[in-house]
Amino acid sequence: MEETKREKFIRLCESRMTNCLKQIELLENLSNTNAYEYTLEDVDKMVKRLRKAISELDKTFKEETKKKFSLEE
Repeated sequence: MEETKREKFIRLCESRMTNCLKQIELLENLSNTNAYEYTLEDVDKMVKRLRKAISELDKTFKEETKKKFSLEE
């Protein structure tokens, strides 16, 4: 049986979210001051960029739903 679009979305979303969360954990490891040196400016830049990426993700999904036209809406 062929995978539905919904099933494909769920499969890929779960995999990609797991990867994203793992990468964030790896970034968190950089906070160990015994192994790394950083400034609060460095941290602010990282967090700002991550927030921008999340905002862009949110906007992209919401715009997709706005593009669709229906007389019943």
